[in-house]
Amino acid sequence: IEPIVERNPLVAPPSFGRGPVLELMQANKIHQLPIVDESRRVVGLHLLDELMEPRQHSSLMIIMAGGQGTRLRPHTKNCPKAMLPIDGKPILEHLIESAKAGGFQRFILAIHYLGDMIEEYFSDGRRWKVQIDYLREESPLGTAGGLSLLNPRPEAPFIVSNADIITNIGYSDILNYHYSHGASATMAVRAHEWQHPF
Repeated sequence: IEPIVERNPLVAPPSFGRGPVLELMQANKIHQLPIVDESRRVVGLHLLDELMEPRQHSSLMIIMAGGQGTRLRPHTKNCPKAMLPIDGKPILEHLIESAKAGGFQRFILAIHYLGDMIEEYFSDGRRWKVQIDYLREESPLGTAGGLSLLNPRPEAPFIVSNADIITNIGYSDILNYHYSHGASATMAVRAHEWQHPF
C-alpha cells in the first residue's frame, strides 16, 4: 500500500456537526471523511451520500411571529414583519424551508399582529409537507411571551426562533450541539463589534 497510502488524511473530530462536515467534504471534493478521537483513533466515518439525504426528526420548532415590526414602518403597516418578501417569498417561508431541509417537520407559529395573514398563507403546512400549528396571542406578550401559551409543554428539547431571521445556520447542528453537551439551554449568537464614536 506504500504508493497509495495517505499519511496526512483529512479527518474530523467527533464534535463536528453535519453542517461543517458537509462543507469540508464538498470543499475538498471527498466522499468519505474519517472521524478520529484525540488519540487519532478512527471512531467513525462520514459518508457524503448519507449526509446529503435530509434527515427527519421529531423535534419541534417554535417561531415567534407576533411582533408589530414598528422599526420597519411603513412596510409593516399592512403586512406582518414575518411576511415581508425576500427574493420573492416571505421571510418566514425561507425560515421554514431551511428548517425543513434540516429535518424539522413540526412547527408552532406564535402570532398576534396581523396574524390572520400568516395563518391564511401557511395554513396547516401541508403545502410544504410539514405540520404547522398556532399560538394566538390575544394581546402582546412581549419577547418570547407566546411560549407561556404552550399546552402541553414539550418534554424534549425544541428550537425557538424569531420569524425575521435570515441565516444559513444549521438548526439540526444546534440540537446536536445541545445534546452532546448535555446543556440546559443552548443559544445561537453572532459576534457584533461596536465602536463608540468618541
